[in-house]
Amino acid sequence: MRASLPKSFINQMQHLLGHETERFLQSYDEPRTYGLRLNPLKYDQHEELLGELTSLFTLSPIRWCSNGYYYEESARPGKHPYHDAGLYYIQEPSAMTAAALLDPQPGEVILDLAAAPGGKTTQIAGAMKGQGLLIANEIHPARAKILSENVERFGIANAIVTNAAPDELSRRFPAFFDRIMLDAPCSGEGMFRKDEQAIAEWSPEHVAMCAARQTDILEHAAIMLKPGGRLVYSTCTFNRSENEEAIAAFCQQHPEFSVVETERVWPHLVRGEGHFVAVLRKSAEANDALPATSETRAKKSGKAKRSESKERPSSDMAFVQAFAAESLPGGLPIGPGETVRYGEALYWLPQGAGSSLIAAADLNGLKVPRPGLHLGDMKKNRFEPAHALALAISANHAAWVQSYAAEAPEVHAYLRGETLPAESGHTGWGIVAVNGLPLGWGKASGGIVKNHLPKGLRRFK
Repeated sequence: MRASLPKSFINQMQHLLGHETERFLQSYDEPRTYGLRLNPLKYDQHEELLGELTSLFTLSPIRWCSNGYYYEESARPGKHPYHDAGLYYIQEPSAMTAAALLDPQPGEVILDLAAAPGGKTTQIAGAMKGQGLLIANEIHPARAKILSENVERFGIANAIVTNAAPDELSRRFPAFFDRIMLDAPCSGEGMFRKDEQAIAEWSPEHVAMCAARQTDILEHAAIMLKPGGRLVYSTCTFNRSENEEAIAAFCQQHPEFSVVETERVWPHLVRGEGHFVAVLRKSAEANDALPATSETRAKKSGKAKRSESKERPSSDMAFVQAFAAESLPGGLPIGPGETVRYGEALYWLPQGAGSSLIAAADLNGLKVPRPGLHLGDMKKNRFEPAHALALAISANHAAWVQSYAAEAPEVHAYLRGETLPAESGHTGWGIVAVNGLPLGWGKASGGIVKNHLPKGLRRFK
């Protein structure tokens, strides 16, 4: 691969690294690294599975991420049922540095501004432990859909996925977030070993275009961060234009921000493809406009609060509560919030707290692929639970569970969309699981469990 690197890229790296350049370039002819990160929302209840995972995938710890592990390329953990259950996220090891340095805390209000495909979003959500509000945004619709799917698979109940430009968000949410993660769209120099297309697209002109775009996105992040808040800026690229120089220019324009620390992960020094991270703090004395309330945000958008979110919740929630009483005696995994309805689909919108309360009206005019946890669908005065709800609960919350070992034929039959024999006494809605980790809903009747795994998630091999 070294032979395919652009000459201008090599010149750039010689200027940046000096005598280390040769070792850096040699790394492109070495095997790339592979990593996965355990999901605390699920793993913390199933810690006994670590020994099995270590044996299955030949795991070894990643030093900068407490729940991150290297695995061998031949292991293919994405094909294992534990992946379907959301037990882990497959992520390039050095990319785990940024969310770790963001240091998210339970109960905070956090924005992942350029979030797809969801690596940093899921890492942040795991640290939040289901408490607080996480908004994960992606400007490209197709990538926002992938982001939504990963949020669902991870069982995240306190996240909203938006599909908006940064300026749309900054108009609505000034001084709103305790922490912001900005993994900026970049020239992708750290992607060269895993994506040859990134090499083909690279040029000095592309680097300059990315740097200009990053400057614009940073401006909107600055508006949305609360005084005293923490902003983490990261890229998977090496040049200074998109990294140190971008941060220096930003801080010069915004003296209320200071650099707490910077971190570079180099592929010739550690097992990772490469990453840059800068941690910034906004002064607690920053002279920002007062954060908008949900009421003033609704007025700014020029739209009244949806009538359905005022009139329907009590009746809709009655159906959900009736379902939960029968099929989820362990309770619903929801915190403060409200129901919102999009056609038949019923969601639980997490609210945040204090000055960062959010209401359904705040989403008016925004494209919102996932306005919170998808509880289920209202179909002719009956409630049918969503797959997202199955992945957000613990299996023992359900009225019944049929759990199988990972290698059991029933697991693979379920993932293919097939029916299963019902265990004695099982009727109505329940959970099909792999070693106690929910894979999805089943509905038992007449000795058969009807499969309710969404067709788009079924494996046909």
